[in-house]
Amino acid sequence: MANEKATETSQAQRIIDAAFKCISSKGYANISLREIADEAGVVLSQLNYYYKNKEGLFTEVIKILGHQYLSEIEDVFRRGKPGKENLSALSEYFKEILKSKPELFILLFDFSSMALWSDATREVLDSFFDDMSNLIEKYILDGASGKSIFKDKPHRAVSRILSGAIFGTSIQVVLSHDKEDFLDSLCDLLPSIYIGDGAIIGLSTQDGAS
Repeated sequence: MANEKATETSQAQRIIDAAFKCISSKGYANISLREIADEAGVVLSQLNYYYKNKEGLFTEVIKILGHQYLSEIEDVFRRGKPGKENLSALSEYFKEILKSKPELFILLFDFSSMALWSDATREVLDSFFDDMSNLIEKYILDGASGKSIFKDKPHRAVSRILSGAIFGTSIQVVLSHDKEDFLDSLCDLLPSIYIGDGAIIGLSTQDGAS
């Protein structure tokens, strides 16, 4: 019995790993279940057994990808301090992922397109972005100092805006030919935005006080 469960887990994991690899290289719209089965070294019926259909498999991939993102981000936050320090740490985390594992973002962007037409995918991705916003709210905004331009703003709305800014900028980084400059600018800008740096929001301290 234990061996059977181990075999099932191994097959299911191989299918997920193969799906990650195939989708990140070709896109979900250009990949077939047969190609994923071949990559995983299993028969096509095994994919249907574990995940029912293509949507079921891709939804599981999204869940795993989202869990990985959120776990890593929360670990980064727990090592830092609320507020500006954690915002800087978050931007550095995304910078590193965009440099070392851009395929993770490519998968996320690809699935975001799929979510426009799939209720199951939309639900999973909406939950992911909601959880991401919750982490930003908990570890960054709830610790806002007196200097933060966010301290008197609705944290729920601001966390969504920050999350959207990060992921939206990440899309541009993936598409850009000048990734290094773009990434460095991202890491410099976010902490400045947090404290309302005049150079960022277009006002000098004197102008803001007048």
